Amino acid sequence: MAARSVTIRDASGDDLPGILAIYNEVIASSTAVYRETPATLDDRRQWFNARQEQSYPVLVAVDDSGILGFASYGDFRAWPGYRFSVEHTVHIRSDERGRGVGTALMRALMRRATEQGKHVMLGGVDADNEPSLRFHDRLGFARAARLHQVGFKFGRWLDLVFVERVLDGT
Repeated sequence: MAARSVTIRDASGDDLPGILAIYNEVIASSTAVYRETPATLDDRRQWFNARQEQSYPVLVAVDDSGILGFASYGDFRAWPGYRFSVEHTVHIRSDERGRGVGTALMRALMRRATEQGKHVMLGGVDADNEPSLRFHDRLGFARAARLHQVGFKFGRWLDLVFVERVLDGT
């Protein structure tokens, strides 16, 4: 069996339908995103344009089957004192989870953040999402805080765990 070729690259507007499909599957099937209604293509276009305006990357992993996953980051908080900290997002197509796509995207994303002079990358992970917490552990993120019952989805209160990683020397 030949090894497949996965490419990590900057997303373009043409990738938004694939990004949207992954994002909406995550919304419908998990608590990885604290949102209950599907996103629209216009929602994703606004998100993408905002990232571009801020010179923040949106990366996609692709192979012959299409988009396998995406990752990005944005400001952690809007105040100037937080300008060296970013909060990331990474989502993988359901049939590709656990196959290294997320790791490849995150390594590329952390390199980009370092190149942009960012110092800390944070992420918010649902406290019951053990696979995502272990994924972040393997990438050198530390579990920094647990916020109790700050989210609500699927008829229940959800705890959020913040993970963090200092990027210097990444």
